[in-house]
Amino acid sequence: MSTSTSLTLTSRSLGATLLVSGLLLASAAQAQISTPAASPKSTIQQRVGLTDITLVYSRPNLRGRAAFGNLVPFSKRWRTGANATTSIKFSDDVTVEGKKVPAGEYGIYTIPGKTEWIVVLNKSTKMGANVDGFKDDEDVARFTIKPYKLASKVETFTMNFTDLTPATANLDMQWELTGAKFKIATDVETKVMAQIDEKVIKNASPSTGDMAAAAVYYLDNDKDLKQALAWMQKANATDPKFWNVLTEAKIRMKMKDYKGTVTAAEQSKKLALEAKNADYVKMNEDLIMEAKKAGKL
Repeated sequence: MSTSTSLTLTSRSLGATLLVSGLLLASAAQAQISTPAASPKSTIQQRVGLTDITLVYSRPNLRGRAAFGNLVPFSKRWRTGANATTSIKFSDDVTVEGKKVPAGEYGIYTIPGKTEWIVVLNKSTKMGANVDGFKDDEDVARFTIKPYKLASKVETFTMNFTDLTPATANLDMQWELTGAKFKIATDVETKVMAQIDEKVIKNASPSTGDMAAAAVYYLDNDKDLKQALAWMQKANATDPKFWNVLTEAKIRMKMKDYKGTVTAAEQSKKLALEAKNADYVKMNEDLIMEAKKAGKL
């Protein structure tokens, strides 16, 4: 290889190296420095009944300032948090403070006042701080709630699901010394009864698990106890589990069959002892005492 050719290749390699280095330096210069957000984003997922609910919001801090009437002016629309619009997503149709709300994702906007808050679920989830661009015709629900006073100061704006039942929950908002919450109700009854009808009532060979689940639902919701007992007895006849036998005892107790309660609870206790489950041993012992006292046995 000639000297001139060698020099040409060397200069090309040097040029390529300088080009790559330059690109890397430019890329590094353009990269932004990551710092903690002043109002960090929070995502909460909660199942209420058979419905999945996802809440996404950003959490501002007081930092020595007053919240409502200052950071959040009274009688002004608020995105209910900081940064992006606070959003809530329902996997199924729900009822919010008595208002029917279809499955979907919505922005939560509030208008705090001294004695009452207006809460609005709106189709827009992208407004951010531009609450003046709010369109009333995109509302899906609007209602009024009463704020309440907190026992202790909350520094960081907090939203959470509270007071959970098998079909309902409250979405509670707290900041400084003020709290406000609204109720979300889901349709559990229709869905569960449809499953029981399909998998147990109309099924010629229902599984023991489905029969047991149907019996528990009937017991917990004050439905036909005779039917609940029949399903649970059938499930326990082929595959007795200590938790299912205890459910049979509970059904009998509710039917005021105290002798039957004691018999089933003693069987459940024996199975729980074999499984070394102290919690169920104690629950059965308590139920046996209660049944003997009620039935004067």
